[in-house]
Amino acid sequence: MRRLRRAARRRPADTLLAAVTASVLALTASGCVTVHGESELLPAATKAEAEQALKDFTAAYNKADKAYDPALDADRVTGPMGEINQAGLKSRQVSSPGGNPDHRPLELTDAKFVIPRKAGWPRWFVADTDSNRDTDQGSADTRWLLVFVRGGSHEVWEAAYLSILSPDDIPAFKSDAGYAVPVAPGGTGLAVAPKDLGERYVSFLKGGQQGPFAAGPHTTEWRAERQKAAKRPGLATQYLDRAESGGDFAPLGLATQDGGALVFFATRYFERQTAAPGYRPKVGKDVKALLTGEVRSTVTKQWVSSQSVLVKPAGAERDAVEVLGRLQGVTGAEGS
Repeated sequence: MRRLRRAARRRPADTLLAAVTASVLALTASGCVTVHGESELLPAATKAEAEQALKDFTAAYNKADKAYDPALDADRVTGPMGEINQAGLKSRQVSSPGGNPDHRPLELTDAKFVIPRKAGWPRWFVADTDSNRDTDQGSADTRWLLVFVRGGSHEVWEAAYLSILSPDDIPAFKSDAGYAVPVAPGGTGLAVAPKDLGERYVSFLKGGQQGPFAAGPHTTEWRAERQKAAKRPGLATQYLDRAESGGDFAPLGLATQDGGALVFFATRYFERQTAAPGYRPKVGKDVKALLTGEVRSTVTKQWVSSQSVLVKPAGAERDAVEVLGRLQGVTGAEGS
């Protein structure tokens, strides 16, 4: 899984699943359940529960990363992060069956929990943490924002989204009685509703209609990179993007103090590479471990990509959506 950051002052993404790399909720933040005849908003978790969820995730992640065994953290990840994590571990289990010789335990410290109130299930919260990964890699200071979701009282907390951001990129969240405020999927008070972000992003990547998206490495620059890759001599590359918003891939948003929102959403895309007659596309060992079929002239890689964006309040037109970060990874490949 690769993490791609926003500005030139930050390095290109490292493979998270070597390090890491929402049903989250059907984002029914405006929904309610009946409690003794009344609808009641409840905190998604207590601070103690949130701390334990983060601790359980970190322990499971480290066991899985050390052994390159996806089964060891399968019950602690879900959604886009889970699919990327599990595919990456599966791949490395094949290429390095003895486990991870370079394993360094992930440490998540200085945790700040952003906990919304909502009625019913699923419930979710965000853990804003410092990690030892930027220290290990000698890069600029970053914060790991992990979105934890839980579908019911009988289920465990699972990490569905991860965004790795500069501390300056993390907005001030709106508060109500000491708790964060979730935004509804319709998000009428926003320039773009959370439920529409995936389709708008896919449309931009396909047609180049910038619309609400601000220019940057995850919008205009990424599209330019794709166009350049499509024209390489001897190798044609095509992309097909698809929005993902159902089940564990549902978008999640938290209101910010300026009237906007920080929203996490996911997409899936297919990258098809076709070589000139007499040649074969190159396939790296990590992708080869996930490959089905035989690569004769074509390989199609399936990617999952999760984005974290700042959405401005309704009324903003251009630059209304700023993509702060993107986390992506290959989850499958097919040769033909």
